[in-house]
Amino acid sequence: MTVVGPFGLSVRDQALEADVKAGLAAVEEGLVEATKSGVPFITEAAQHLVRAGGKRFRPLLVMLASQFGDPYAPGVVPSAVVVELTHLATLYHDDVMDEAEVRRGVPSANVRWGNSVAVLTGDFLFAQASHILADLGPEAVRIQAEAFERLVTGQILETAGPQEGDDPVTHYLDVIAGKTGSLIAVAGRLGATMAGADEGVVDVLTQYGERIGTAFQLADDVLDIASDSHESGKTPGTDLREGIATLPVLHLRARAARDGAPEDLALCALLDGDLTDDARHAEALAGLRAHPALEEARRDTVRYADEARRLLAPLPDCAAKEALSSLCDSVVHRAG
Repeated sequence: MTVVGPFGLSVRDQALEADVKAGLAAVEEGLVEATKSGVPFITEAAQHLVRAGGKRFRPLLVMLASQFGDPYAPGVVPSAVVVELTHLATLYHDDVMDEAEVRRGVPSANVRWGNSVAVLTGDFLFAQASHILADLGPEAVRIQAEAFERLVTGQILETAGPQEGDDPVTHYLDVIAGKTGSLIAVAGRLGATMAGADEGVVDVLTQYGERIGTAFQLADDVLDIASDSHESGKTPGTDLREGIATLPVLHLRARAARDGAPEDLALCALLDGDLTDDARHAEALAGLRAHPALEEARRDTVRYADEARRLLAPLPDCAAKEALSSLCDSVVHRAG
C-alpha cells in the first residue's frame, strides 16, 4: 500500500499508483505553464498559490476517473489543469471577499498586492482555463460553464444568507453543494469523459464527485473546531474568529432554537459576540468541542461519504474503484 499525493490516498495497485503519480506530475507542469504571462508581475501573482502547494484533490479525482476509460487520452491532464485553475481562481476571489490574510501558509494575494490585483489575477486564471477548455471541445466547455454557474450561485446564496422560512442547515448544505461539490463533480465528469468512459460511468462519477466534495468541505468544518494546528495545518477556530457559521455552529443554533436549553443559548450568545478576543475565542472553541452539535456535523460528513461510496456500486471492480472507496475513508478520517 502506497500513499499518493498530499491528500494521503492509499493505493494498493502499482500500475494505478504509477499512473496517478505521473498524471499529477504532469498537472503540476501544466499549472506552471498555464500561469505564465509575458508580464513578469502577472506570472508572479498567478503562480503565487500554485507554488504554495495544496492537496490537488480535484486533479487526483480526474486521474482516478480516467481509469474507467483510457487514462492516457490526450484530454485527461489538460482537463485536470482546467479544474485546478478554476479552483485556484476562486481562492483568489474568496480571500478578497473574506478579507483573508493567509492562504496555504503564505500571505494571501490580497494582503500581498491588494484586492484589485487579487481579483484580476483570479480573472486571469479563469481566462487561462478557458483557453485550455477551448481545445477540449464544446462539450467540455458546456460542462465547465454549467459547473461555474452553480459555483457562483452557491457563493451568492452564501452571501445573501437563508431567506425567511428557510432552514439554515439545508441552505448551508445547498451552498456547499454549489461552491464545492459542483467543481469536484466536474473533476469526476471530465476525467471519465476525456478518457472515453461509458455514459453510465460518467454519470456515476459525476454524482460521486458531488457527494465526496460536500463531505470534504464538511470535514473541513469539523476540523476547524476539533483539531489542533498540528493535525489540520491551520489555526483551529479560524472560521469562528471570522464569524463564519459552519455546520457545527448551525446545528448548535438549531438545537438552541428548538430546545431553548440555557447552556446552548449562552454558547450562541458567546458565538455572536466579538471572537477576536483570544479568551472569548478559546471559550467558544472549548464549548463547541464539548457540544453534541460537533458530533452531529461529523455524522453528516460520514453520511455524505457513505452516499458517495454507495454510488460506486455499479462500476466494474478494479483498483480505481477501490481507490475511490478509500478516498471516502480518507475524508471521514479527516473529520474523526
